[in-house]
Amino acid sequence: MIWQNHHQQSITVAVSGSGGSGALTAGFILLAAAQRCGRYGLMMRSAGPQVRGGESVAILRVGPSTVTNIGDRVDLLAALDWRNIERFQDELALDVNSLILHDNEAGAVPSGIAASGAEQRPIDFGHRAAEHNGGRANMIVVGVLGGEMGLPLQALLDATDAVLGKKAPAAVDAAKACIATGHRGTARQTESEPSTAPAAAQRWRLSGNAAAGLGALRAEVGFVAAYPITPASEMLEWLAPRLERAGGTLLQAEDELAAVNMLIGASFGGVPAVTATSGPGLSLMTEGIGLAVASETPILVVNVARGGPSTGLPTKSEQADLNQALYGLHGDAPHLVLAPLDVGDCAYTVEWGSRLAERLQTAAILLSDQALGQTHAVIDPPPRCPPVLGRKWASATSAPAQTDRLTDRRPDSATPTSTFARYAPSADGISPMPSPGTPGFEYTADGLAHNAQGTPSSSASDHREQLSKLMHKLTAHDYGDAWARIDRGNLAAEPADTAISLLTWGSSWGAVQEAATRLREQGLQVQSIGLRLLAPLQHDQLSLAIAGTQVLVVEINATGQLFRYLNAERVLPPSARSFARPGPLPLRPSEVIAQLQLQRPQPDADKNHAGGGDEHASESLQAADVGGGY
Repeated sequence: MIWQNHHQQSITVAVSGSGGSGALTAGFILLAAAQRCGRYGLMMRSAGPQVRGGESVAILRVGPSTVTNIGDRVDLLAALDWRNIERFQDELALDVNSLILHDNEAGAVPSGIAASGAEQRPIDFGHRAAEHNGGRANMIVVGVLGGEMGLPLQALLDATDAVLGKKAPAAVDAAKACIATGHRGTARQTESEPSTAPAAAQRWRLSGNAAAGLGALRAEVGFVAAYPITPASEMLEWLAPRLERAGGTLLQAEDELAAVNMLIGASFGGVPAVTATSGPGLSLMTEGIGLAVASETPILVVNVARGGPSTGLPTKSEQADLNQALYGLHGDAPHLVLAPLDVGDCAYTVEWGSRLAERLQTAAILLSDQALGQTHAVIDPPPRCPPVLGRKWASATSAPAQTDRLTDRRPDSATPTSTFARYAPSADGISPMPSPGTPGFEYTADGLAHNAQGTPSSSASDHREQLSKLMHKLTAHDYGDAWARIDRGNLAAEPADTAISLLTWGSSWGAVQEAATRLREQGLQVQSIGLRLLAPLQHDQLSLAIAGTQVLVVEINATGQLFRYLNAERVLPPSARSFARPGPLPLRPSEVIAQLQLQRPQPDADKNHAGGGDEHASESLQAADVGGGY
């Protein structure tokens, strides 16, 4: 059995149960124990759409090196009961090499689960837990799975203290007793591995939403206004006490319309501002985001996307909000669109997005999703974003006295006049912004088309001048190498005709990167590219990165939104293909490999179809429309 192979690089386990069974708590303890042993890992949670309670599944993958996706299959499934398990059947990728641990008291293994061919092993979770006063079956599961995963008992017990520390001592003692009972007699129980490895102190355990909150603190955000919505609320919950300790303010608005306009007001006053929402909330915020663009008031909107349309899939993930982020504002409204690539990258990209919005005096939309936001991971500490100059202030007397190692908040010189030109064109497109009420620097900031002084104007020349300014400041900025993460692997400086570029964005990055690694092991030249800055698109850099390679664009939505966008921007070669399928299932590396091997074009595809690029694009888009390959 695979899970008994000590040379296996990673192992994936799952715990399922109905509401109140503690499936997620079991997963959190296992992840914390893996961290204490110096391993990496991540835990994806899946739940139904209920407001509270209901069935849930924790899927956990751990290994000795960085883990960025859930893998291809579940090695071990521990089922506390079978209630509504059919809702998770597609997510529990079991096969003949998997093992199902189940309680006979819960009944027979459902036919849909048994059809996987996985080995079945009954264990009396409930009866064994009853041996201990206050014992819980989920803690027996922790002990059994921990032993099968090779986690030392002491690491599991220490992790239990960390996760259940706020519970009554009697409850914690009962949990530990159950874990010790479950751990005894398992196939791989061992104490040969230290219960606390030196590397453990260097690793962080956090969710993508918490990492996003950290990025906001690193960016010196001083104001957050938001309305709770799944799956973004945890970012706000994480930020609430920490932002206050940092001297900032978090306010729960009455709705998303109010939240985005509160952001604009705070930012107009000189305070960096952020909100977090999901697809339905982003829809309500779009008019306010347009006001931020028109008035050149910096804000950052973090969209933790879920499946749609409408209320859609509140607890599931999908990368289907890209079109809304790119094109959802009415009129020509140039703005920033960014996307983090993994849990740790949520901190990096939120910080970078906020600092870019401040410098460029614009709105930024950041596209996270449920698969990133609600996934908990053991990672190396996320790096800081590259240096970005701070907001360009209009006068020394009105500039906040704030500096740090990443920013330069020193004001630009400006002379107060009765006709202060707040929106005057400049070489970089960025005009100095005064603090409100500064004598000699008064101006109008609203959503009407205006001239350089901010005076409302319907003049064609003023309109052209201001639209040009809005676009120029975004395209003229130097974003450095942060626009994407590129893993060239074994790709030669001058790639062969058979070289492959796997191009993706957001939460699909982890599975795509692992697929590229496996393909290299098969002797192929493959690089993976994850776009972090989606708008403005870095045409020259992306064209250079994919030059001479066969391109496969990978994403989790039904219509190939990134593929269509890149084709509209004329950055892809005619032979480029799209692998797009809808959520809510997580992307697995084997899917990417299978699609590439099934549909890989011939090396001379571009030559055979010279002048036929539009035909190729049409075929790819039609495949994407039906959720197929490319």
